[in-house]
Amino acid sequence: QVQLLESGGGLVQAGESLRLSCTAAGRIFRINSMGWFRQAPGKQRELVATISSGGSTDYGDSMKGRFTISRDNGKNTVYLQMNSLKPEDTAVYYCYSNVKLSAWSREIASWGQGTQVTVSS
Repeated sequence: QVQLLESGGGLVQAGESLRLSCTAAGRIFRINSMGWFRQAPGKQRELVATISSGGSTDYGDSMKGRFTISRDNGKNTVYLQMNSLKPEDTAVYYCYSNVKLSAWSREIASWGQGTQVTVSS
C-alpha cells in the first residue's frame, strides 16, 4: 500500500559525505514520523534519526553533530545528510515512515528495502 523508495547509498572514504533520500509513494492521507535506522553485520538495528511531521528531530547518540535529517512534506520525502563519515557508519540504512491512508485509518509503519553505505578507512 505504501512503498518507500530509497537512494543515495554508496562507497565513500572516511571523512566524506553522503546524502540519502527516501520517498513514500501510494495512496497516502498523511505521513506522521519518518526516519532512518541502520544495521551493520552482526549487530542489531539501531536508530539513526527521526523527524516528525512538524519537524522535530531525534538522533542516535553517535550521529549527533554529524548527521542531519530533514523532510519535504510536499514530496513525501525524507533526507539524511551524513557528514564526517566513519568506517563504523558502514551499514545498511533503512528508511521508515508512519502513515495514515485515510482520516479514519490507524497509523501503519512501512519500511524501505535498505541502501548500503560503506565507509572505507
